[in-house]
Amino acid sequence: MNSSLFAGTLDACALCPRRCGADRAGGFAGVCGAAGSLRIARAALHMWEEPPISGERGSGTVFFSGCPLKCVYCQNHEISTGNFGVEVEPGRLVQIMLELQEQGAHNINLVTATQFAHLLPDAVACARAQGLTIPIVYNTSGYERVAAVRALEQTVDIWLTDFKYADAELARSCSHVADYPGVARRALVEMVEAVERRGGARCDSKGMMLRGVIVRHLVLPGHAEDSCRVLDTVWDAVGDVPISVMNQYTPNERMLSEGGELSRPVTSEEYERVLDHADDLGFTTMFWQEGGAVDESFTPAFDTTGVLKAADGPTEKRGA
Repeated sequence: MNSSLFAGTLDACALCPRRCGADRAGGFAGVCGAAGSLRIARAALHMWEEPPISGERGSGTVFFSGCPLKCVYCQNHEISTGNFGVEVEPGRLVQIMLELQEQGAHNINLVTATQFAHLLPDAVACARAQGLTIPIVYNTSGYERVAAVRALEQTVDIWLTDFKYADAELARSCSHVADYPGVARRALVEMVEAVERRGGARCDSKGMMLRGVIVRHLVLPGHAEDSCRVLDTVWDAVGDVPISVMNQYTPNERMLSEGGELSRPVTSEEYERVLDHADDLGFTTMFWQEGGAVDESFTPAFDTTGVLKAADGPTEKRGA
């Protein structure tokens, strides 16, 4: 792999746009919460991604511990800020991917892997050499360096990326990164170009995505206007890309205690306004959600399922 981003050690980490410079190799955690060791919180089939990702058998999700963002409303706070997870060797990640394929997964879905991106090319290559054939999904907050996207171009098949905010102040107050809008826009452009360089988006005969980009956006209560501006930004940057507009926001304990707009769910009127704006812009592939509040389907139990095979028992093979 010819990436200067990944070539060095983690003695001054610059994997994500924060470039916090933490000596992760020396055991010190970066802003993301990760130090030198790989940590995984859960590895299992997940049925609640977008239809061309989850399909009928499920997406093989691997939830990594830590996160470069610290969103105040995060539903996965146990792992994103609490860093819950099990320390494993990179070789175990290879085994996990193969085990998920054996279980019938349509793809390997790497959830919030930015802080461990330096391990992914070798791990995926090793898994490929041992028989992994399904696509690799990079499930990201969108807060990525262009250099990281380029370094992962031959590793990642499907970019499942958030675009959270158009307004810098909203990004600062909610995720502590005022540069999010510009960073996410540049990263998205690079993701789309990376797919084009590899031959363009592809789906199989059943409509399952094999290569491509899906842009996700979570509508926040009281911020439908910013959601519409996000869609404007995506359209202006990359045109008619598949989008997923979500209304599953549910206030966590912190938001409930603080009050304000983020202490309530999104209203149907707010959500419809954003969906209508997407239609007006001309997006032809759009996924949306019926209902609203998060339940255990959207937010699985982070209980180390699938992380340590010896503890979980033998993997059962499912038919294709």
